Amino acid sequence: MSNITNEAESAATTVSSDEDRGFFGQPRSLANIFGVEMWERFSFYGMQGILLLYLFYTVAEGGLGIPQATAAGIVGAYGGGVYLSTILGAWIADRLLGSERVLFYSAIVIMIGHIALAFIPGIAGLATGLILVAVGSGGLKANATSVVGTLYSADDPRRDAGFSLFYLGINLGALMGPILTGLLQTTLGFHFGFGLAAVGMAIGLVQYSLGRTRLPDSARVVHNPLPRARFAAYGALALATLAVIVLLVMTGVITASNLVTIVIGLTIVATITYFVLILSNRQITGIERNRVFAFIPLFIASAAFWSLYQQQFTVVTLYAVDRLDRGLFGWQMPVAWVQSINPVFIILLSGVFAALWTRWGTKQPSTPLKFAIGTGVMGVAFLLFLPFVGGGDNSTPLLALVGILFVFTIAELLLSPVGLSVATKLAPSVFKTQMVALFFLSVALGSAVSGLLAQWYATVPETVYFGVLGGVAIVLGLLLALIARPVLKLMGGVR
Repeated sequence: MSNITNEAESAATTVSSDEDRGFFGQPRSLANIFGVEMWERFSFYGMQGILLLYLFYTVAEGGLGIPQATAAGIVGAYGGGVYLSTILGAWIADRLLGSERVLFYSAIVIMIGHIALAFIPGIAGLATGLILVAVGSGGLKANATSVVGTLYSADDPRRDAGFSLFYLGINLGALMGPILTGLLQTTLGFHFGFGLAAVGMAIGLVQYSLGRTRLPDSARVVHNPLPRARFAAYGALALATLAVIVLLVMTGVITASNLVTIVIGLTIVATITYFVLILSNRQITGIERNRVFAFIPLFIASAAFWSLYQQQFTVVTLYAVDRLDRGLFGWQMPVAWVQSINPVFIILLSGVFAALWTRWGTKQPSTPLKFAIGTGVMGVAFLLFLPFVGGGDNSTPLLALVGILFVFTIAELLLSPVGLSVATKLAPSVFKTQMVALFFLSVALGSAVSGLLAQWYATVPETVYFGVLGGVAIVLGLLLALIARPVLKLMGGVR
């Protein structure tokens, strides 16, 4: 039965990939996933664009008055929690519901989370909203990527280009979200901004519901069904885990100040556990096992990259408040708008990169080299802060930060959409969605570390901070480039 299912899935995917070119030369269903991801990112980045400000602004300014270092740690922990929860979403997809259904239900959970942030005041609304958005976003992210993967055969040369277009949808939402929520936050208040995020997710749900039936059957396959006899045991384990977390919070073991460290620890444990479980599984072949080994150095490079990149929501936001000249013709630009600079470049350059990979075909750089270059370029972006540090308050020209975030974008396009693509290509057949979740664990680790680094940012000179982190990233990129050839050999024909 398993072989029949896999053959049917392969056939359905190949038909979709080879014959359907209705969306800019890509499968027509890519447009539907493009849409729901765009609106989800609108809500996600719209909320995240004002989240740190909401945490550390004073009560008189509409915020919660949390110290900046603690607030940055919370944002980092939340970001790590989003990607850490991809494990849960991927597990439910591979063992219970299939990727498409988990995607749909997760979008509903996200919308409820944003509603909680908008209507429940204080810490209660913050905690409820962030937990729901984190869990829902984790479920949607891994499964949206997995569903995109079902639209292409493994050797389809349009695959990386398709993921780049998918990434364009992400960044259309990421562009508009902070602009509109930032405007509402500065004119009407934070909770109106959070409410707009809920409206955006509702729009995404409606448009996705209208096109669900066109997706290939392989998007609904449960790759490794959980036996019904084990439902009760797993349900009891979930309830026990929830009870332990509640108890630790109530007894003060888990606090706002140590949350980011806990998330980092959990992510490392989850990563090691996941690699061990996949590599020791008897259902995967020798070639699949080698491909998982090849993924390890890519995982490390990705985590290093995201630990710098995700500082757009921590250190770069703090830098924009204190160091950036946000004056525009006598008008003060909202801080949240800084989060929309990177998506502008993504929108402008995603098509360029997609066309470049398509034009080069099999001559394009291998995935390990793309990762190496992306990590190194991210390090260069941090070094570009150095000429502007040490100045007075709000002394850094806006154009300078725009240029730095342009370099952020080049690094991102070399690594992030390529990482999503390679995760689906290297995935063993019984770990389709969970392999994507493993890639997102690298993002989880990097996101959480970005929050921890933001606390360090408050204690050391900026020249030390940007110089050390930029240098480390460049060295890691060079090391990955040196081992790119043996890593490629382990990938077993996947580039």
